[in-house]
Amino acid sequence: MTLIDRDQEDDVVRSDAGRGPTIGEVVEKRVSRRAFLKGATIGATLVIGAQGLQTSVASAQEAQPQQTMRLDFTKIEPSAEDRLILADGHSAAVVLRWGDPLTADAPEFDANNLTGAAQEKQFGYNCDFVGYFPIPANTLSNVGILTVNHEYTNPELMFAGYNLEAPEPTREQVDVELAAHGVSVVLVQLENGTWTYDRNAGINRRYTATSPMRISGPAAGLDWLKTSANPDGTMAQGTLNNCAGGKTPWGTMLTAEENFHQYYANLALLPADDPRYAVHERYGLPEEGSERRWENYYDRFDVSKEPNDSFQQGWVVEIDPYDPGFVPVKRTALGRFRHEGATFAVAPSGRVAFYTGDDARFEYMYKFVTNRAWNPNDKAANADLLDDGVLYVARFDEDGTGEWLPLIYGQGPLTEENGFASQGDLLIKTRLAADLLGATKMDRPEDIEASPVTGKVYALMTNNNQRGTEGRPGVDAANPRPDNRTGHVIELVEANNDHAATTFSWEIFLLCGDPSDESTYFAGFDKSQVSPIACPDNLTFDRAGNVWIATDGAFSPLKTNDGLFAVPAEGSQRGYVQQFFSTVFGSEVCGPEFTPDNQSLFIAIQHPGEGSTFAEPSSTWPDGGVPRPSLIVARRDGGGMVGLAAETAQPAPQATLGDGALALFSGFLSRQFRPTKAE
Repeated sequence: MTLIDRDQEDDVVRSDAGRGPTIGEVVEKRVSRRAFLKGATIGATLVIGAQGLQTSVASAQEAQPQQTMRLDFTKIEPSAEDRLILADGHSAAVVLRWGDPLTADAPEFDANNLTGAAQEKQFGYNCDFVGYFPIPANTLSNVGILTVNHEYTNPELMFAGYNLEAPEPTREQVDVELAAHGVSVVLVQLENGTWTYDRNAGINRRYTATSPMRISGPAAGLDWLKTSANPDGTMAQGTLNNCAGGKTPWGTMLTAEENFHQYYANLALLPADDPRYAVHERYGLPEEGSERRWENYYDRFDVSKEPNDSFQQGWVVEIDPYDPGFVPVKRTALGRFRHEGATFAVAPSGRVAFYTGDDARFEYMYKFVTNRAWNPNDKAANADLLDDGVLYVARFDEDGTGEWLPLIYGQGPLTEENGFASQGDLLIKTRLAADLLGATKMDRPEDIEASPVTGKVYALMTNNNQRGTEGRPGVDAANPRPDNRTGHVIELVEANNDHAATTFSWEIFLLCGDPSDESTYFAGFDKSQVSPIACPDNLTFDRAGNVWIATDGAFSPLKTNDGLFAVPAEGSQRGYVQQFFSTVFGSEVCGPEFTPDNQSLFIAIQHPGEGSTFAEPSSTWPDGGVPRPSLIVARRDGGGMVGLAAETAQPAPQATLGDGALALFSGFLSRQFRPTKAE
């Protein structure tokens, strides 16, 4: 989540403000929903990608974890210190810092001499989503490719003397910021317990806010996607505000463009009767100057001069990490909004569902389902699978059921009479289409992922302090608390465990906050034992199927740093939230990603020291000087699975690449696994 869109305020949550449901009311609703679930067919077959690359077919019963797999750490106490804290028996190390050189010709990081040209070859700023891609058709957990999103920049922490209140950036500063956005792709290896990367690896690269990208799908070539730089509407200029993301079962990365609106300026100078005005307004583009003032140097960010540039942002972008020559593709069939994540689950038919949220107050949850099954034996056959499918938006009903409403041109109110000229036009205006269908307005839907063990889907609602305020929607069953500053988690079961289904059942899994708050709820677990948790943001699963939740914004309601929390989703400890990790001051925790053997856990630490300045930073992590957003890795001391009982660890195939072999291996990957390139 970016600074411009922070929902939390600095005041402490009032004890008498917006009381939510009592625990008795929540449990009563949950019991009734459980009764409904008993009538559903839970044992149907499910297909889901394990660790995002390998797929398996198993019944829900067969997919249960081994009984010996259990969480195996003592939860830590919340902290507000400027240091990393992990559960006993675990340690963390920095893998990549902002500014680390990624290529042989990249300069070393120099905080006092930043340039756009250097930043294009260095690790970007504010790392978010992390994807670990082992060698295809294998499960190597010590040699792989990392893809890391770089969501946004904090110029007040990057440049000496930067005035955040009245910004007047130089062109060079803007160029650094443009280059610090986007995605990093890096080949890494584990040797003697330490993760390293080789800057000579030819596969290492950056994608930035100016990199050329192809536009595909129903909206490609439409007039509103045509700009001065790309007059045919089939190419885009860069990617912005890359927040969470996902993987595909065929081994590509999906990066989600979230709060793109903040980079644009001067909507008020566009004539109000221009049909683009209302759409820009619905997507939150500023009427006057942007907070960054990039428009001072680049007309593309001035809506009055380039009214269509922002239509090229707000999509899900596909990248092949194994192919250095791959041109990223903006997949318009998945809709345009402030995407948070794009995570997959495979249906019994072989069709693939992708879950994604629109991370803003009172926005919606979405699912895209491909029309064709994916081909596990031919990567190239899946090259355009994301261009052909149906986008759905979720409606949550009061009785614990729900429906995925199709966003299809010509159906229901989605017609020319209501302002939609084609399917592509509808997808550019996804929010307006979802409004007409009566989808449920959520408390900022963030990461949404399906469990590789049970197939259940977990959706994080990070917070919404405007729920129930004057002129805003009130509470509903799926968003049951007014002034919801600590967020909640919904558990969703697709009909017949089919991720291509159009109906589902659901219940509240967690109502986050301080356990002493009577409105909190932890799946029925004893609240006196759980860790306080607020503002759930990203999630992942360990090999046992436990949910690991990263938070963003906990300091406002709880006055503690953000962290990473593990919680069982099944069994007698269901709902037992335990804090595993606490981050440094001013930062959020993003992109938790296990290696296939569960023995390494990558964690992105975003915006350390946010709220302070370059001259007087509130955090000096990780090196004691200027704060640098960084990617870390957590491992169990002495070996074994992170967070899980050590005796359950299963050895995975290993390989060692040394003596400059990483560069050769990079070339091998490029030759062996090159898909059909973008035209």
